[in-house]
Amino acid sequence: MEFEHIPVLLNETIDSLAIKPDGIYVDGTLGGAGHSYHICEHLGENGRLIGIDQDEEAIAAATRRLEPFADKVTIVRSNYVNMKNVLAELGINRVDGILLDIGVSSHQLDDADRGFTYKDDDAPLDMRMDNRQSLTAEVVVNEYSESELFHIIKDYGEDQFAKNIAKHIVRMRNEIGRITTTGQLVEAVKAAIPMKFRATGGHPAKQTFQAIRIEVNKELDVLENSIDDMIELLNDGGRLSIITFHSLEDRIVKIGFKKNVDVCTCPPNFPVCVCGNKPKGVIITRKPIVPTEEELEVNKRAKSSKLRVFERRRDN
Repeated sequence: MEFEHIPVLLNETIDSLAIKPDGIYVDGTLGGAGHSYHICEHLGENGRLIGIDQDEEAIAAATRRLEPFADKVTIVRSNYVNMKNVLAELGINRVDGILLDIGVSSHQLDDADRGFTYKDDDAPLDMRMDNRQSLTAEVVVNEYSESELFHIIKDYGEDQFAKNIAKHIVRMRNEIGRITTTGQLVEAVKAAIPMKFRATGGHPAKQTFQAIRIEVNKELDVLENSIDDMIELLNDGGRLSIITFHSLEDRIVKIGFKKNVDVCTCPPNFPVCVCGNKPKGVIITRKPIVPTEEELEVNKRAKSSKLRVFERRRDN
């Protein structure tokens, strides 16, 4: 199955990076190279793109997609949390722009064998973005305690029925021995949600699948642990552009950016700052950039996307 991903907020993201023809740019979530292809179109002879992704299929697809720009592209299979080390190994200390497009790709959702979708009954419970890791959705569903499942579904899925869903998952695995397919997990979730709520809104298992996927790939931890390093990697005037699809992700980005601006540690009653800490830059997006109605008509999966942008200022 071809790795395809319609890039959300494409024009807004390319504009946000303020691309210099001779600059160095990093796409930390390369995917099918939807955004990266257009970044490369703006690069001159001396420009360079570093693409990072942990998904084996994404690496293969992006390599094919970016073949016209092969002389200026380097693709590395890794997690973007390792970006600082990846760049160091390439002899790069600073870059002019970094892009992250957080979350699951269209290809990962559409390929039932990856186990990300709740729309296929016979798919294996996998959900790994990196098939080299041992933790899978099947391990989470069958080996986590009821309490752990409750907290994951409540915190990452923000599902009001989290307690009952965790209870029904444990009940099902006790009855059948082990939950191994997406269809079985969907049935456990449906059984936990009252019929009147199942009849309204979206798919009843959507939030649970989201929560388990986030846990399997440690997505929130990776994001939170990466923002400071990425800002440090930027040249003066360099931009960090992050697209999120989940309220918890957006909150992490918002707080992470703010923390790099509000760096003063002086007591609030001090009339002037004496700590000497200087802001790392400025937040370009006072409010996040969201898709236009025109984009939503073409790509419904862009619905919850938000783009936030930070600019490094080294002369502050």
